[in-house]
Amino acid sequence: MRVIGLMSGTSYDAVEAAAADLALDGDTLVLRPLGHLSLPYPDDLKDLIDVTMPPAATTTQAICSLDTGIGQSFARAAERALRELCNGTADLVVSHGQTMHHWVEDGVVRGTLQLGQPAWIAEATGLPVVSDLRSRDVAAGGQGAPLVGMTDTLLLRALPGTPAALNLGGIANITVLAPGTDPLAFDTGPANALMDAAVRHFTGGAAAYDRDGRRAAAGRTVPELLRALREDPYYRRPAPKSTGKEHFHLPYLRRALAALPEARPDDIVATLARLTAVTVADACRAHGVTELVASGGGTRNPVLMRMIAEELPDVPVRLSDELGLPSDAKEALAFAVLGFLTAHGLPGTLPSGTGARRATVLGSITPGRTPLRLPDPAARPPRLLRVAATG
Repeated sequence: MRVIGLMSGTSYDAVEAAAADLALDGDTLVLRPLGHLSLPYPDDLKDLIDVTMPPAATTTQAICSLDTGIGQSFARAAERALRELCNGTADLVVSHGQTMHHWVEDGVVRGTLQLGQPAWIAEATGLPVVSDLRSRDVAAGGQGAPLVGMTDTLLLRALPGTPAALNLGGIANITVLAPGTDPLAFDTGPANALMDAAVRHFTGGAAAYDRDGRRAAAGRTVPELLRALREDPYYRRPAPKSTGKEHFHLPYLRRALAALPEARPDDIVATLARLTAVTVADACRAHGVTELVASGGGTRNPVLMRMIAEELPDVPVRLSDELGLPSDAKEALAFAVLGFLTAHGLPGTLPSGTGARRATVLGSITPGRTPLRLPDPAARPPRLLRVAATG
């Protein structure tokens, strides 16, 4: 089955599209990447997302406009992927949508909202679309996140020791696979979320993020700020757990800064990078991680990656590219995997990773132009993921 995966993370700068041929071979899921591309959001849409994100108040008109605008952006990305990556032929599109709110109370997820109306994708491509992948897990008592845990687990099972997969988006999440235990997956805390918010604030919106880690490299960690931020109760909660920009946002950072002596902007950015590194390292040490496989936009920040390596001197850190999954496209490919599993009647969650009562088949399906025909249900779920060579 040829599947296109679409993803936009909490940094909401672009729609990432990746395509792959997927097939079950016994207990192994074979994935052959076909390429990936990135389509930036239009400026006006990005601005609307920005002013609608928590903790801002909003209107149903804004939500409706976002649902349409994001759906249309995802549709354009799917069209390009179909044409440029798949030579015009694919079987399924899987759309994560844009997370606008992840509703957590006392560690329990009450609901989650991803916008981007899938009808636009189905109409533009003529293909069936799997969307709204998180809600079913939430309904089963789970966190609805991190959903990359399934793909990570299938990939990590081929590695020795206690490997972990780390994704550095707006929020950092980790999947740990220890011998003899069920996989564990959870959000460790902010990755780029607070750094991005700080850079936007200090530059008056002229810069959206710390390009190449230059600001962090020019700054020094402020110990008092780092200690204050690490006091957040989220870090002490047991996994499974999840969080988002509903918690880690600019007002959150400004409250922490208001209680401390004034610091240079570059020092603040450096401290936020160190916070990400320290909280990732704390999670790894707590679970005995022996190897870390990293992916996501944060891997392009050399200062952040250096800090993580400093905090984990005895743990090798490498990119998912070395295992065949491009770090920039891994999340989009992970959602392609989830859509493939859904189409074959297979669960896309691990209860030990999300805290759900049971593993569930994820998502809702929007038919394409032709009658919906799904494959016969698979006899059993895969245990391993093998990445086949491209070409």
